[in-house]
Amino acid sequence: MTTEVTSPPTSASPTARQLWTRGRGVAFALVLLVVAAVAIAVVRSDARHGRLDPHSADPLGSRAVAELLADRGVDTRVVTTLAEAADAAGPDTTLLVAVPDLLTPRRQTQLHAATEGSGGRTVLVASGIASVERLAPGVTADPANSLDSTLEPDCGLPAAVRAGSADTGGIRYSSDHPDADECYRSHRLATLLRVPDSSGAGDTVLLGAPDILYNDRLDKHGNASLALQLLGSRPHLVWYLPSPADASAVTEDEKSFFDLLPSGWLWGTLQLFVAAAVAALWRARRLGPLVPERLPVAIRASETVEGRARLYRKADARDRAALALRSATRIRLAPLVGVPGTQAHSPEALLPALSARLDGDGPSSPHTLLFGPPPGDDAALIRLADQLDALERQVRRP
Repeated sequence: MTTEVTSPPTSASPTARQLWTRGRGVAFALVLLVVAAVAIAVVRSDARHGRLDPHSADPLGSRAVAELLADRGVDTRVVTTLAEAADAAGPDTTLLVAVPDLLTPRRQTQLHAATEGSGGRTVLVASGIASVERLAPGVTADPANSLDSTLEPDCGLPAAVRAGSADTGGIRYSSDHPDADECYRSHRLATLLRVPDSSGAGDTVLLGAPDILYNDRLDKHGNASLALQLLGSRPHLVWYLPSPADASAVTEDEKSFFDLLPSGWLWGTLQLFVAAAVAALWRARRLGPLVPERLPVAIRASETVEGRARLYRKADARDRAALALRSATRIRLAPLVGVPGTQAHSPEALLPALSARLDGDGPSSPHTLLFGPPPGDDAALIRLADQLDALERQVRRP
C-alpha cells in the first residue's frame, strides 16, 4: 500500500486574521479618507447648489428675479448648450451668460459671433480675463477686483440712475468704446459696463459681480431695480448656464490629461524614468561570479538555532518548525538504516528499514512521528522534538 505524504501548510501563506492585522491600519486610513471626501463633497455641493439658477430658491439661486420678471411679462427660459444660446439671439431677447469663464475659447468666439449684430442684449455675469476679450472685444478686465461690494452709479445710464446704489462690486472693466457707459466705479474702473454693438440696436452689459441676481441679496439697496431693468428690457430672457458636459461643444477643444500638463513636467518625468532605468541597471550588474565573504565574527551554531527558533515562534510557524525537525531526523536516520539519502523523505523506503532496525522496540507509530500532521500547540511541538531525539538514540544504540 502506497502512502502519500502531504506537506503541512506553510506559514508563508498568511491567514485571514493575519491579513486583517497587517492591513487594518491602511484600511482604516482609506475609509477615513473616503468619509472625509464624501463630507467635503456634500458640504460644497450644498453651498453651490442651484447657484445663479432661475429655478432655484436657494440663497445663491435666482428664482426671485425670474418671478419678478414674469410678473412684468418677461418670460425666462433656461438653456445649457451653446447651440440653444446661439439660436436664441435676436432683437427681442436678452441673453444672460451666467458663468462665461466656463466656456472654452472656441465656444466664446462662436457665442460672440451669434450675438454680434443680432439687435438683442447680452449680459455677461462676472466675465473674467479668460473670457471678456472674446465675448466683448475692446473691453479689458482688471486683474484686481473691487474691494467695495456696494457702490454708487456715478454714470448717466438710466437703469443705474433709477436703481441707485447696488452690490456690483467685483471684477472691474474698462473700454475704449466712445459710447460705452461706465457705472459703479471702484478706483476709476467700472463694475458695470454697457457697450453698444456695431448695429446700434443691441448692446453688451458686463456685470462685475452676480450679487444683484441672488435670492438673498435681491432686497438689498437697489439690486432688484437694477436687475429688473437690465434683464427686462426685452420680452424674452434666455438664461444660459454653461456646462462642461455640453454636447454641442466642438470636440477640437477637448484636451486630454497629458495636453494639460506643461512640457517641463513631461520632460522631467522622462528624465526620472531614464535615471531609474540607469540605477536599476547599475544595481543589477554583476562583475564576475559571486565570491563568498568571510564573516567578521564567528557565530555559534546554537545562536543560529535559537535565532531561527525565535523567528518561528514569532510567526507562530509550528508547522515549519515541525517540518524542519522531521526532515533533519529523516536525513540522519537514513544512512543508519541503510537507506540512500535521496530516499530519506520517502516513507515507502525509510519506514520498512526503520521498523526492521528497531525490531518492535521503538515507538508504536514511526510513520506518525516522522511523517505525521503538524502539532497543534507549543507543548505538542516540544513532545515531538523529544520523541524524535528518543527515536534517533534508539536507532544509534548498538
